[in-house]
Amino acid sequence: MAGWNSATLNIYGRDVEGICELGYDDTVEKEVVKGAGRMPIGVSEGDYIAKMTLKLYQEEVIAIMDSLPPGTRIQDIAPTDVIVQYVYNARIYKDIIRNVEFTKVGRSVKKGDKTVEQTVEVICTHIDWNQ
Repeated sequence: MAGWNSATLNIYGRDVEGICELGYDDTVEKEVVKGAGRMPIGVSEGDYIAKMTLKLYQEEVIAIMDSLPPGTRIQDIAPTDVIVQYVYNARIYKDIIRNVEFTKVGRSVKKGDKTVEQTVEVICTHIDWNQ
């Protein structure tokens, strides 16, 4: 069984260690087309939509920001591909999330928290599965 410890995330040329949550998916809008009678006569296709969610520890966000030129915001970083690799049965599976850009970064912490986690909002154009 593949698990969290078998996944590696690479962004901006380095393996990200301070990650606590990652999600990505893509969808093609499809709709049943009705015509005469009770049964559908076909299926229409709409837009392709790719999504990525990312939750990082505060230290990882700081490390990314420290690698930027002074005065540069995380939202100013050029689009980059994010590579996610999973090891399963001694084989490496690789997904590439294309043209990832940060759109929002913020901080939130409350009493009792032992770590500071940040959900970082990102956009992407598409996902190449199992490359």
